[in-house]
Amino acid sequence: MSNETRYAVVVNDEEQHAVWPEGAPLPEGWRSEGFAGTEEECVAHVDRVWSDIRPLSLRRRLAAERSGGRTEAR
Repeated sequence: MSNETRYAVVVNDEEQHAVWPEGAPLPEGWRSEGFAGTEEECVAHVDRVWSDIRPLSLRRRLAAERSGGRTEAR
């Protein structure tokens, strides 16, 4: 199909990824990750690059706990 909808991979400050229609306004707090293609291509890309789906703040907190550090409550 020649008029297939294209999508972009977007990411937020917590490093969570999503597939978004290319050219559509992004929700606040999201930015382009730099990859675009068909929905299937974008989902495959997200599967490759987003192996740890925990939010960044949780990963940081757990890393600090493992290293004996303390983190401030937010």
